Amino acid sequence: MSQIGKTLKTRTANIFICSAIAVICGLLYFVPYSNMLKLWGNEDFAYCYFVPLIAAYLVWEKRRELDRVPSVPSWSGFAVLLPGIALYWLGELGGEYYALSLSSWLVLVGLLWMYLGWNKLKQIAFPMLFLLAMFPLPNVVYSNMSFKLKLLSSQIGVAMIRLAGLTAFREGNKIDLGFTQLQVVDACSGLRYLIPLLLLGLLLAYHFNAARWKKAVLVISTIPLTVLTNSLRIASVGFLYQFWGAAVAEGFFHDFSGWLIFMVSLALLLGEMWLLRRIGGASPAEQSFNIQSGDNVGSRFSWQMIAVVTILLLGTLGASRTLDFREKVPIARPLQQFPMTVGEWQGARFGLNADLLASLHLSDYLMAEYRNPQGKVVSIYVAYNDSQRKGESSHSPASCLPGNGWSFEESGVVTTPGAAGLMTVRRAFIQKSGDRMLVYYWFPQRGRILTSMVQLKLYAFLDALTVHRTDGALVRLITPVENGEPIELAERRLKEFVQLSVPALNTFIPGSR
Repeated sequence: MSQIGKTLKTRTANIFICSAIAVICGLLYFVPYSNMLKLWGNEDFAYCYFVPLIAAYLVWEKRRELDRVPSVPSWSGFAVLLPGIALYWLGELGGEYYALSLSSWLVLVGLLWMYLGWNKLKQIAFPMLFLLAMFPLPNVVYSNMSFKLKLLSSQIGVAMIRLAGLTAFREGNKIDLGFTQLQVVDACSGLRYLIPLLLLGLLLAYHFNAARWKKAVLVISTIPLTVLTNSLRIASVGFLYQFWGAAVAEGFFHDFSGWLIFMVSLALLLGEMWLLRRIGGASPAEQSFNIQSGDNVGSRFSWQMIAVVTILLLGTLGASRTLDFREKVPIARPLQQFPMTVGEWQGARFGLNADLLASLHLSDYLMAEYRNPQGKVVSIYVAYNDSQRKGESSHSPASCLPGNGWSFEESGVVTTPGAAGLMTVRRAFIQKSGDRMLVYYWFPQRGRILTSMVQLKLYAFLDALTVHRTDGALVRLITPVENGEPIELAERRLKEFVQLSVPALNTFIPGSR
């Protein structure tokens, strides 16, 4: 057979192998990627649409270097591929989409390493790392970052308002100007601009022919730059409010000011790059490497490597579609039977609307409001899942409440009397439009009381493997904190209600067995 014939045969075989593996991976990650595309429709993650396109362009930029470096298939890629498969099962059994997304990236890197070899993979290391930005951060992480940025931007914004000669006081994310009060909501946290600006900083640094410390300064500076410009935006709203009223804090002006702040931040970043180029003399000359051209067409997987990869991926796909590691564990008693008298507290039931109930995928739930003889209120919400899967698991109030406009002023854990001694629960002090609430919540999961989503996912993974169970619940208690009421009284109410209600709840929610 002629050399041309061998080349064409090899290319055809490579295309077939790569296409087959791509189809298997597409089936394996179809559900998490469908969910990811839905998240991209959120304004907070609109930048994600551009990430894969930019990464593809960065790889295209490296086409000449890639052509010069020989492809040397290597079994070393399994060092990344196998952790990727393990992370897939952690996400699949733990019900965590983000873990599945990261798994797909590790699998891709592992396959490229195996097919192209390490030297060739190094040429596209930055585009591959940049590709990670296409995965939206988990809700809990994003909300926590947004909360901290809101506090910081509010503090600096108040200082700027005072410098402008106005009186301003801050309580959490609320800014009191005397003539009005401004609430710094999630959309004003600056996180919506921080991540895109950070990505732009990375791209500028990547193409910046300068010393590494200059590149690092350029990237790191995007964080304080975003915080300062976002604080300026908040301060400008406070200053202009006295002239134009609420129009400056909503609608077109609000959206336009956000766009303007981002463009100002980008201009400042480019100005910083211009200054850095003139510091410390001329930029170092790019090093030239004499890389011997390799026979890229002839390089290919060994058949043993192809067989192992195919069996591993097909086995994972087949097991995830056919094996059920999670038994459905029905609730011990219907939550509709939960008593409406708890100590001296008298309750009334409420229901969720049909659309919300359908989106939560609950097996059973309880929503009720209790009053004591003094007229104080504690509302309880219990959500039970007989089997937790992707998109059908317990939702953290740390994610849901901010989505409904509530701002977390304080968040942590607290110890309170439970059914048999002390128990640790999550505590949050929240407010919205002048209303203040104290929240306790925890996750009863197969005999454990958990307080974080990380614990929830890890134990769901372990219990799915060991006892074939992922059932669990969320319990959330809320009491209003009236104006002028010491928060200690609200704490006392919730702790009393926890001590009275948990023994009854334990007869409904399945424990360990």
